Amino acid sequence: MKRILAIATAVALPTAALAHPGHDAGSFPGGFAHPFSGADHMLAMIALGLLAAQIGGRAIWALPLSFVTAMLLGGVSGFAGMPFPAVEPVILASVIVIGAAAALALRPPLTALIGMAAIFGAAHGWAHGAEGPAAGMAVYAMGFAVATALLHGAGLAAGRGLPALLLRGTGLIAALSGVAIAVAG
Repeated sequence: MKRILAIATAVALPTAALAHPGHDAGSFPGGFAHPFSGADHMLAMIALGLLAAQIGGRAIWALPLSFVTAMLLGGVSGFAGMPFPAVEPVILASVIVIGAAAALALRPPLTALIGMAAIFGAAHGWAHGAEGPAAGMAVYAMGFAVATALLHGAGLAAGRGLPALLLRGTGLIAALSGVAIAVAG
């Protein structure tokens, strides 16, 4: 538990919060690195994997798939310059809501969870697309999609390996980290 708390604390440091441009323009490595550039992105993606593992069944593939698909569509929107005025609050809400859902072991209908994952995925994707390169966006998007899928996979693996109480505690840490990032914002 101390190790998980230490990792979550380091990931949630306010100086690491929120994605920032400046990665290798138009490259797969640049896109791959982007989700790791902000604690809010990493926490939400791992927490979604935790939640999917906790729920089990179709949620194991449906939640990550809906998140990544909507993230790619959101990336196109951000790249095209379409407005999304509340993108940062929605991204922060994703950390808090998904973490809290895991912490409370909520089990709403899968369709509601898929909708939630899609909305949050679109917001994360919009940020990736808006901060992406002017050229080479397709390969850049593949990079951030693969990184996101791997982060979801890390959350799934952790969620499947943790006892229920520890999984819920990890969700709580994610949610509280989201609150800390929002307050420090």
